[in-house]
Amino acid sequence: MPSRTLRTAALAAASLAALAAPAAASAGTPVADYAAQAYNILPAGAFGGLPTTANSTNQVPLYDSLTPLRKNVTANDLKTKYLSERFGVGSDGPVTGTDDTGRPGLTIERDRYGVPHITGKTRFDVDFGMGWVAAKDRGLLLRLGLGPAYAATLDIPGVDAFGLVTSGRSFVPSAAAKASVAKQGTDLVRHYGARGRAVLADFSAWKDGVNAYYQREVAPADRPPTATLTDAIAAYAFIGSIFGNGGGSEVRNADFLAKLQRRYGARGGMRIFRDLRQVNDPEAPTSIPNRFPYDLQPTGRTPGSPVIDPGSTSNAAAASAATHRQASNALLVGPKASATGNGLAVMGPQLGYFYPEIVMQVEVHGGGYDARGIAPPTMPYVLIGRGKDYAWSLTSAGNDNTDQFLERLCVPGGGRPTRDTRSYRYKGRCRAMKHFDAGTLDGKPVSFYETVHGPVGGTVTVRGRPYAVATSRATRGREPVSALFFKDMSENVPTGPRSFFRVANELETTFNIHYVDHKNIAYFSSGLLPRRARGVDPSLPTLGTGRYDWRGFIGQNAHPHAANPRSGRIVNWNNKPAPGWAASDSEWSYGPVHRVELFTGFPRRSRLEDVAGVMNRAASADLRAEINWPVIRRVLRRTAAPSALAAKAADQVDAWVRSGADRLDRDLDGKVDAPGAAVLDGAYDGLATAVLKPVLGGLTTELQNIQGISNDANPGGSSYGGGWYGYVDKDLRTELGARVRGRWSRRYCGDGHLRACSRSLWAALNTAATKLAAAQGPDPAAWRSDATKERIRFAPGLITATTMRWTNRPTFQQAIEFNGHR
Repeated sequence: MPSRTLRTAALAAASLAALAAPAAASAGTPVADYAAQAYNILPAGAFGGLPTTANSTNQVPLYDSLTPLRKNVTANDLKTKYLSERFGVGSDGPVTGTDDTGRPGLTIERDRYGVPHITGKTRFDVDFGMGWVAAKDRGLLLRLGLGPAYAATLDIPGVDAFGLVTSGRSFVPSAAAKASVAKQGTDLVRHYGARGRAVLADFSAWKDGVNAYYQREVAPADRPPTATLTDAIAAYAFIGSIFGNGGGSEVRNADFLAKLQRRYGARGGMRIFRDLRQVNDPEAPTSIPNRFPYDLQPTGRTPGSPVIDPGSTSNAAAASAATHRQASNALLVGPKASATGNGLAVMGPQLGYFYPEIVMQVEVHGGGYDARGIAPPTMPYVLIGRGKDYAWSLTSAGNDNTDQFLERLCVPGGGRPTRDTRSYRYKGRCRAMKHFDAGTLDGKPVSFYETVHGPVGGTVTVRGRPYAVATSRATRGREPVSALFFKDMSENVPTGPRSFFRVANELETTFNIHYVDHKNIAYFSSGLLPRRARGVDPSLPTLGTGRYDWRGFIGQNAHPHAANPRSGRIVNWNNKPAPGWAASDSEWSYGPVHRVELFTGFPRRSRLEDVAGVMNRAASADLRAEINWPVIRRVLRRTAAPSALAAKAADQVDAWVRSGADRLDRDLDGKVDAPGAAVLDGAYDGLATAVLKPVLGGLTTELQNIQGISNDANPGGSSYGGGWYGYVDKDLRTELGARVRGRWSRRYCGDGHLRACSRSLWAALNTAATKLAAAQGPDPAAWRSDATKERIRFAPGLITATTMRWTNRPTFQQAIEFNGHR
């Protein structure tokens, strides 16, 4: 019985670890801290419950006040616009209170921002404290999230587990769902032995802390059900399942390819498809210079990826791409590029702006832990933060760990299958799909079918024959394995880049992991990443007969990684990790333009405030204006403006670019200061469409459904995390005869005629200018974009009065420098 084995393993681990865990210093006793400077920030605030308190939103003014400074960030700004991230409650003291947990070996002190500082005599005291704090500071989120966490581990077709939490919908897992998660715990012990048992023991103590808080502080009528170890494992999986996946869009891609081939023929359609996919564009900015080839675009026949019939996808099949969010960044400066000779880092994840925020600030000491940073309210370890003499952070990598397989449907004993057939052919046999009862969603039963490859999310046809679409995520069923990484980082296991790489490889979800210490900066792109069979195109679905199954997984040294590059810097904004590293099938924006190029202006010898300034300038910059507009303008100059109004509109964009292309509302009148922003906001989609539509025609909309033109992240502001920026740049430079590496198969704008291209761009700009004149008057200098619409609001709407200026920077961010080492 999996649940009995899980309980036994946890109890055994608890007994062993209690004997072996070293004692920690008591609360108030100094812990070795090698940071010269250490700061962090997490809006809205440390407390995430209802009713709100002073600590619910008190980090919003700090976060918001940095934005208008752009690059002009001073050392004093770091002290006044961030919280301290040095060890000890006194760093942001005085102590404003303590939590009475009733556990003798545990102390939880609160600083003036309400951040908990947890000290335990044993590691289980600390684990218990993390659970207590999770229930107290993020109890609302825990109550909403424990059920949907099971949905996240199961990959239920058509169910967005994170969306269930943010919308407050109820998912109750079935006995089968709980058993599947419990089995992951027994598998962890079987494969990782004592280390696996230690993780389960930590999670067991964590859930004891959750339950203790509810028992001690919450009236019986209001208490949620008692949390179990299985609940703890499911809850832990949430972060990785949302932010740590890539791929899973093969059917959607295949449908677009099929429609291209129907219009342009097999060869012509494939060439256009590969132009736009940007699988391995040689001009794509990368975080490290060394080449790491992985899943390169195939050059020969691909019988393992058959062409589907255009328009034959069911909605579920087309929409079953992996859920992942990408808006985090990291800027690291090594000792040789640092004014102080120390490693510097400004880095953090963009987790979205929520109340309660989905992570919480914590500090932990005891039983081997010495760390500070953020943790989700679902595990006993620090997710991102710092140890005694190093810091780390994550950005979503989106590496290709998820594939869609085409299962050839069959009827046992013979006969013609239909889309509703529930048997499929695998390794020469007709096998029945397994039916899985997942639970209930808002009281209604939820179930799905699965094959050896994973859950079935829909069907397609190939030459008229039906195939089921099954989605295979490499980490499905292995969720707790990645906890080993967070455990080791919280325990200060890395001592330098080499040991950091070894620990980073334990993280099976796909992240770019950044590391800084006194003398080093380093980078590792993680994930349990498949080796694919020959004859498969990774951009397209794989035939599921068994012949083209995965051939294991790549090893540590095959992952993009580097330490102390010659440039002295490592920057990442969810961009391509390294040359030769192919974009996953769900990533269409690894082209010649990426927002990471906005990180400019580093001094030859940087200080920590300089690095923060580079980050902050980019956070309010408009990528379209800074990188796309100059080449658009060069093409516009090839023909005359169609109207004086269009010419004046273009002049406004020119002036905006010269002034820095920022989207600030400095006087807080609710309008973006620069008139040029209004022009480009109104014109950009039309300009980008004018580039591709002469060739794509009606398929322009199909492409937009795959990759949005401007990737609006909020109702107003854009994070520029994905869009047509590279398409516009590469094609227009080609039209102009500029040097282009990775030249496309054809020219698109104006169907390859430069003057026709220029006229089409002018027409798009003129249309936008005419609309703006009708709405805001005839003088382009008076046009403005709505900055109020772009303001950041905290979902799902529990603190509607609290907003911030739009800024494109991490939700949680560290600014840190070390000047010593163990």
